[in-house]
Amino acid sequence: MNGEIFDKIEKLKLVPVVKINNIEDALPLAEALCRGGLPVAEITFRTEAAEEAIRKIRAAFPKMLVGAGTVINKEQAERALAAGAQFLVSPGTSEEILAYAKERKVPVFPGVCTPSEIMTALAYDVKVVKFFPASCYGGLKTIEALAAPFSQIRFMPTGGVNAANLQTYLQSEKIIACGGSWMVKEGLLKEKRFDEVERLTREAVALAERK
Repeated sequence: MNGEIFDKIEKLKLVPVVKINNIEDALPLAEALCRGGLPVAEITFRTEAAEEAIRKIRAAFPKMLVGAGTVINKEQAERALAAGAQFLVSPGTSEEILAYAKERKVPVFPGVCTPSEIMTALAYDVKVVKFFPASCYGGLKTIEALAAPFSQIRFMPTGGVNAANLQTYLQSEKIIACGGSWMVKEGLLKEKRFDEVERLTREAVALAERK
C-alpha cells in the first residue's frame, strides 16, 4: 500500500497544501481539484476543520488521495488516520510520529533541512522526505547537495514552490513531487472562488506535465 501511494504522488507530481477554515469548503474544494486534474490534497492540521474535512472528502471522493499535513504529534496522527488520511506530512522530524507511522505502515513525509534529520528519518525506513521550507533553505541546490551522501532518499520540496519554479524542481530525479499552495490560497477559499481554484490547478498540472 505504501508503494502505491508513493507511486500515485510521483505520477501526479504536485500535492496541493490546503488550509480549510470552514468545513463547508471541503467538498467544493475537492471537486475543484479533481476537475482541475489533480485528485490529491494535503489537508493541514492547522485548523479545527481539518479532521472533519478529511473525513468528508474521503467519503465523497473515494478515488482522491487525501493526506494530513502539519502533523506535529502522535495524537494528531491518530486523529488523522481515524478520519481516513492516507498519508502523513510533518513540518519537522519527530521520532514519535515516525515510530507510529512505521508501526501502522502508513506513508509519512517528515520535514527535513539537515543531514541529521535525514539520518533520523532513515532509521525509521523512510524513503521520501519533505524538504521544508524549501525556498528558505536553498531550494534545489541544497536538495542536490543533501542527496549526494543520501542516494536512497528522495524529496518533496514544500514552501515557496510556485508556478515560476515548479518545473525547475521537477527536472531533478531526486524530486518525487512538490507541495504547493498557490492554487488553493486561503483567500480563494474564503471568497468561494472554486472556479479559480480549478483554473489554477489545471494550469499547474499542465506545467508539471511539461517538465
